[in-house]
Amino acid sequence: MKTTITAKGMVVTPGITNRVLKKTQTMEKYLHPDTEMFVRMRKEKNRRVVEITVPIGGVTLRAEASSEDNLYMSIDRALAKLERQILRHRTRLEKRLRAELPENITPEFIEEMTEAERKSREVVRTKTYTVRPMSREDAILQMELLGHSFFVYIDVDSEQAHVLYLRKDGDLGLLVPEN
Repeated sequence: MKTTITAKGMVVTPGITNRVLKKTQTMEKYLHPDTEMFVRMRKEKNRRVVEITVPIGGVTLRAEASSEDNLYMSIDRALAKLERQILRHRTRLEKRLRAELPENITPEFIEEMTEAERKSREVVRTKTYTVRPMSREDAILQMELLGHSFFVYIDVDSEQAHVLYLRKDGDLGLLVPEN
């Protein structure tokens, strides 16, 4: 498995690199040997944030974790989240993951999965609404007026559906489909 480590606002020491490589190598039991794993670390005020991204055949697994001034704990938490995702979506992902993945694997990073985590998510409510063309500024205003964390609208200029969403840091994000 190829692991790429990048950092923003901090120095990646050989000790950190060795720890990340050692921990991520245990994920090989779930992934093909030629799988790429991207580990991004950053410092935000007094927090250490670790984001792990694994693109697998059209699906992207992503886990992010942070902790107060403890990078190693953030690494472990992010890997636990990634492992939980793999186990939760095992049936959907097994075509893209290792085909020879045994049924009774002991999780490396997570303690025990709760019943809710083992159960797959299901749609419990469907809501319909009218999507109308509007500018980005109008969509921001509408989202704020509704008090939602996201808003779907048709962009006036491109005539495509866009998704405006509220990010964890308080800023806004925009999802624009590629053609």
